[in-house]
Amino acid sequence: MLHDPERHEPLAAPAWDEQVARGAIQRIAAGTEAGFLPDTGWPVHPLDGSRPKPVSGFYLGACGIVWALEYLRARGAIKLTGNYRQFTTTLRSKSGEGGSYLFGKTPVLLLRHGLEGDGAHANALAVLIEQTMHHPARELMWGSPGTMLAALFMHRRTGEAPWADLFRRTAHVLWSELQWSEQCKCHFWTQDLHGQRSTYLDAVHGFVATASVLIQGQDVLDDAWPAWAACIAQTVRATAEWEDGLVNWRKQLGSRAGDAKLMQYCHGAPGFVVCLARHPDPVLDELLLAAGEATWQAGPLRKSSNLCHGTAGNGYAFLKLYRRTGNALWLERARAFAMHGLGQVQRALEEHAQWRHGLWTGDIGFAIYLLDCIEAKDRFPSLDVFDPPGGL
Repeated sequence: MLHDPERHEPLAAPAWDEQVARGAIQRIAAGTEAGFLPDTGWPVHPLDGSRPKPVSGFYLGACGIVWALEYLRARGAIKLTGNYRQFTTTLRSKSGEGGSYLFGKTPVLLLRHGLEGDGAHANALAVLIEQTMHHPARELMWGSPGTMLAALFMHRRTGEAPWADLFRRTAHVLWSELQWSEQCKCHFWTQDLHGQRSTYLDAVHGFVATASVLIQGQDVLDDAWPAWAACIAQTVRATAEWEDGLVNWRKQLGSRAGDAKLMQYCHGAPGFVVCLARHPDPVLDELLLAAGEATWQAGPLRKSSNLCHGTAGNGYAFLKLYRRTGNALWLERARAFAMHGLGQVQRALEEHAQWRHGLWTGDIGFAIYLLDCIEAKDRFPSLDVFDPPGGL
């Protein structure tokens, strides 16, 4: 089977209501502001682990929360009662893991440069990108694909050529590190992280996460893009597993065919759709539509409403397909998942008596999904977009 039914639940969505969605964005933002601790940031929710104190990262922590609040404010969805920009000055010293895009210093510098325009932040960020270029993880969360994405965001923000050069150089290193699977007839990367070697295919640690960055920067890659486009399409098609007209992917190239598969952003078909939907080759259309249909038939994730492994992350696959095809069915499905997710947010709030803070695993990320459902936008926060129109 292409997914585990126990991980999903029946869709229970009232009719789409824009005003309800806008009200939920306001409540989530207000709850996020109320949870701020001036000296330390935001408390970690019980569902996100037993950490002794608040954390500073982008995936889970203060950097991602500040970014999300500023992003929603800049898009006109909320008005902030507090000022969190000064708090970002303390984030760099608290952020570990080197250049990691989702856990380290890279997003802090990217955020502070966007808020302050300080050239020192840009210089420090360029150094981090250089230092991470040969990172053995070869995946977006910890390694060079993440810093390559930061270089692309800086190029879009400033228009300066050195950022494009950093992007191309990192891509060249990643090309040199590709391996070939004779069994699967495709290229792949081996991720070496914390002493463990993997061959992930997924939308956070794996092949398509890196592919998404390359797809976004195809104009920067110039003559190198056609080879990348063919490589990406070949691997995605070679590793797809079909069943009754639907498709999903295993976690790793080395997983056995028929192994249990997840159907969430970070592992499975929804993440493949999100990462690949802007690949210009129509040869992927059938595959992406089948993956989107598999996501819909599986139903919302029982786990939570969040971006990484929840209802919002899966819903972004529908927003992507709406943009790619123009078929309003996909927008309707995205909005149905949004209304279902509102119920999940409310139930979790009642159960734990606190909001879940964090960009990728928390309520503020879901609020961005609600806004994109309202405006029919498909830009997955922090991966497809960093600066809103007009800047932070």
